[in-house]
Amino acid sequence: MRYRDYGNLLKNKLLIIYFFSILLTSHSYAQIITVAAAADLRFAMDELKNEFRKSNPEISIDVIYGSSGNLYQQIVNQAPFNVFFSADISYPKKLDSLNLTLSKPKLYAIGHLVLWSTRPEISNTIESLKNMDVKSIAIANPRVAPYGKRAVECLKYYHLYDQVKDKIVEGENVSQAAQFVLTGNAEAGLIALSLALSPEMTGKGSCFIIDEKSYAKLEQAYVIIKKSETSKDVIKFIQFIETEKARMIFGKYGFTLPDEK
Repeated sequence: MRYRDYGNLLKNKLLIIYFFSILLTSHSYAQIITVAAAADLRFAMDELKNEFRKSNPEISIDVIYGSSGNLYQQIVNQAPFNVFFSADISYPKKLDSLNLTLSKPKLYAIGHLVLWSTRPEISNTIESLKNMDVKSIAIANPRVAPYGKRAVECLKYYHLYDQVKDKIVEGENVSQAAQFVLTGNAEAGLIALSLALSPEMTGKGSCFIIDEKSYAKLEQAYVIIKKSETSKDVIKFIQFIETEKARMIFGKYGFTLPDEK
């Protein structure tokens, strides 16, 4: 091989090595945003994530769903979340008081409680829960899930709790409670409107929107967790949450937006 050919070959190899080193370096700095989200956001947040990535394909988003109380406790115990979307503003406020946040709690939506069933005769009034053929009523765990707490408040408001408490089956979160009804393991459920409007449940049952005077308002808020201090990509995601496109997605799933009455 001539010296010139060898030199060109070496030059090409170096260029290839340099090219791949750039790819690997850029990949190593790719941001992964980890979001802790209340279970009522299961479908809305998936859609928000996909919409955000259309304009930001280099940013990956992992969403962990659960009850707001359990997610709060994980954050207190140093779980590696960047952002927390709670179904109750009280949990972000607690994190703020513990100096674990970079931002003040910001309201993103008002949630709504509904009675949902695959049987229309059950889901047309809250009083139907007293019926003998309603053997099980699914709610989220009221000790850690805001929608479960509101479900108990609602039943007590209508003086039904003592009559139906033995029928109650608790899901770990509101999404699991919805699954109990969808799969026939409960005849009725007090769940989030956002789940009742999801593709998974639309057309498979019907819901009765509970009068909001019967339970404390579901003020849903997010907060940035302190570990995100230097992450511009987290800020970019939060800025997207404030856009009209994101607001439309929240509205699609039945949430009332903060500036709406």
